Amino acid sequence: MKIIKTTASNFDEEFENILSRAKTDIKEVSAIVTGIIDEIVQSGNEALKSHIQKFDKWEVKSDEELMISQEDMKKAYDNIDENLKKALHTAYDRIKKYHEKQLPKSWVDFEKNGTILGQKVTPVDKAGLYIPGGKAAYPSSLLMNAIPAIVAGVEEIVVCTPTPNNEVNELLLAACHICNVSKAFKVGGASAIAAMAYGTKTIPKVDVITGPGNIFVATAKKLVFGEVNIDMIAGPSEIGVLSDSSAKPKYLAIDLLSQAEHDEMASSIMITVDENIANETSVEVENYLKNLSREKIARKSIEDRGAIIVAKDMEEAIKLMNEIAPEHLEVMTSNPFELLPKIKHAGAIFLGENTPEPIGDYIAGPNHTLPTGSTAKFYSPLNVENFLKKSSIINFSKNAIDELGEACAILADTEGLTAHAKSVRVRLESK
Repeated sequence: MKIIKTTASNFDEEFENILSRAKTDIKEVSAIVTGIIDEIVQSGNEALKSHIQKFDKWEVKSDEELMISQEDMKKAYDNIDENLKKALHTAYDRIKKYHEKQLPKSWVDFEKNGTILGQKVTPVDKAGLYIPGGKAAYPSSLLMNAIPAIVAGVEEIVVCTPTPNNEVNELLLAACHICNVSKAFKVGGASAIAAMAYGTKTIPKVDVITGPGNIFVATAKKLVFGEVNIDMIAGPSEIGVLSDSSAKPKYLAIDLLSQAEHDEMASSIMITVDENIANETSVEVENYLKNLSREKIARKSIEDRGAIIVAKDMEEAIKLMNEIAPEHLEVMTSNPFELLPKIKHAGAIFLGENTPEPIGDYIAGPNHTLPTGSTAKFYSPLNVENFLKKSSIINFSKNAIDELGEACAILADTEGLTAHAKSVRVRLESK
């Protein structure tokens, strides 16, 4: 694994490469995705069937074949191993409990002059969840996307997932059953995003689309934003690790690989203040790689997009990591809570050697749909508020408009909006 010292003459160049990890030329992709979206808008289900045959390699003979029945979900749930069933329920309960703490409340405030101001929090009517299913299926992503919508009170949850060769992952179906998903469809990629954004004869138009996906899915979400709301535009998985001399190289190495095995484009970056730890971790990465089931993918990721940076001190290490703003950040130091106030930008922060990133992926409770490619500087993890909207509440009494109305009218006059000003003054003149 590549080791870089901040004192090296070419460090700035190497670090810039790390910061540009998420930059992709999407011009060609955008053109392709725009074409896909246009076909869905114009031809609906017929375009979906054509895209499925082209990309997922199976022929859809009827509209009904696009749908996944609740009976199939229940059958899959009944047939899974009892320990696996228990694990899914444990994850469900913990994720639900965490997200219930995020629920904002409607409120009203009463002023002395009779003004009532407030905010009404309301769930969207329909939420569309995109769940990946290409190189691997992710039932955990179904839980992480569906549960916040459930907690928010969304009435209808629509799921789309690709099904190569018309094969649906049984564990994903079981997760759908646990979440009481009423509508699920065997549609993936940009086609699914377009179908949920605009609606077809079979797939309903939704209000918000959430969930991770490849560059085509991310680009489609970007292009339909405005027609619907979206959670974020996420890229390949990534992990950042801060470590000092107390960290165990075996832990560090396997945690870096926990993201590398996702995707050849995944990024695994460690910053340490101990050169010996850097060298030992690099050796351990190679030792682990030989025995991974997804060795080829993980090796490509580590070789192309992995790095260990040796910083002069922890202050420099934290500064660099804040610039990287990783999706997942592990703090593997002797006193991780001491560093927490200095960490500004990360999708999720994992503190201490007993908190590996996979704990957050499955069972801890916080959401694993996280901002990538430094967007943690301005995006938050998927949460309940992604499925809510807020309406302002305003009620003026006669005393209130008498007190504040002329100031309002003057501002309207200044902007040249005569009807605005008159709308207020006609009330001021009324006895």
